[in-house]
Amino acid sequence: MEQRFKSHNKLAKKGWTVKYRPWQIIYTESFLQKKDAQKREKQLKSAKGRKWIWSLIEKKIGEGLISA
Repeated sequence: MEQRFKSHNKLAKKGWTVKYRPWQIIYTESFLQKKDAQKREKQLKSAKGRKWIWSLIEKKIGEGLISA
């Protein structure tokens, strides 16, 4: 994960991730099985999952833990 964020925040020169720098980790989940991680990723990419993600971001902003 550390390398992935380094590439998003420092190494990338163009693309979608560059436009929205800096990226911050505010929540993580771990899975023992790849299939379980893929299932969760699919859930998070659904409309309901995206709504949950935005509510988490708004909560963290409200708590002053991340900047808007």
